[in-house]
Amino acid sequence: MNTESIVSELQRNGEVIRQLLTHTPRKVYTYRYAPGKWSLLEVICHLYDEEREDFRARVKQILSDPTEPWVKIDPPAWVYDRHYAKQDFEKKIQEFVIERDRSVAWLNSLKDPKWENYFVHPKVGPVSAQLILENWLAHDLLHIRQILRIKYEYLKANISNPLDYAGEW
Repeated sequence: MNTESIVSELQRNGEVIRQLLTHTPRKVYTYRYAPGKWSLLEVICHLYDEEREDFRARVKQILSDPTEPWVKIDPPAWVYDRHYAKQDFEKKIQEFVIERDRSVAWLNSLKDPKWENYFVHPKVGPVSAQLILENWLAHDLLHIRQILRIKYEYLKANISNPLDYAGEW
């Protein structure tokens, strides 16, 4: 995939995520299908934070000054430290969409970016801007799958009929 198609996919995924989550009832967006699993509210909070503090920030940094150390992030700790479970769900969806639109606008504004620029991570070695961009898209897909899984598990837990007629999950 070329960078233009990845950016287009990121734009579409922002809309997909918005459509999958908007107007979801509280009992659904706070549902956890197993201990330690995230709710939809925690997923959208995570996506919002990752948009701003991980993917966009790291691509910008690698493109502008790949020798500058990365700001440390701790997404698993953010769930608790940032009180994801207490956030306003609809507001967080809107905030995510705004940040995604900013990301896409910024990516589309780049003139001859050096996607081959890389940061040398102390544990994993060279990490290129292209690698981060591609993983940004993969991150979307992983969380879209997670959103669908949570909704499926909620349905399964709240109906009396088996879901095997629909097919295997």
